[in-house]
Amino acid sequence: MSESFVAKNYMARSLTTFTPGMDIYEAAGLLLENRISGAPVIDAKGKLVGLLSEQDCLKVIMTTGMYNLPPGTVADYMTKENIVTITPDLSIFELAEMFMKYKFRRFPVVEHGRLVGQVSKRDLLSAIKDMRKGVKKIKK
Repeated sequence: MSESFVAKNYMARSLTTFTPGMDIYEAAGLLLENRISGAPVIDAKGKLVGLLSEQDCLKVIMTTGMYNLPPGTVADYMTKENIVTITPDLSIFELAEMFMKYKFRRFPVVEHGRLVGQVSKRDLLSAIKDMRKGVKKIKK
């Protein structure tokens, strides 16, 4: 049963992503349009290089309003350090522990250095239903 309960069976594969050179206003607009609180930032090869959250975007108000500076790009505002990622084969039990420890809303899923998906707390909640039913999860 536990081999079915791994991150790759619950992760979202179709993601909104940003590039470092994208205009920060465009990125903030996509967060609003897609009703998400953050998204991965990837380079041309699909490598995860950062994360952009609503919190990061609030810095735009400070920069443009208080200091009268031009807004800039995603690279100017994204979180670049201390990004916690997971692998596709991480068990949901370990993943649940990580959500409790770090208080993040989502974890990027990286395989061979490339972003392959993302698991949110909401994605992981569907595992509870599957566990109760004793259902073997089929890959999406």
